[in-house]
Amino acid sequence: MSRPSPKQIVAMADVAGVPINTEIAERVSNSIGPAFEGFAAIAGTLPFDLEPASYLLMQTAKVVK
Repeated sequence: MSRPSPKQIVAMADVAGVPINTEIAERVSNSIGPAFEGFAAIAGTLPFDLEPASYLLMQTAKVVK
């Protein structure tokens, strides 16, 4: 996990259907950047971080003996 660049922010916003300009993307990058840097030390070590799509499946799975 690394700090997203303004270019990546613009691309993600476009995919979400919310086009933004580079000035706004720079502000977003600067505001969420410290959170990404703070979690960089433990990135990839949390179980939910590995595969969030299967989390609900694993929580609702029945135990077979």
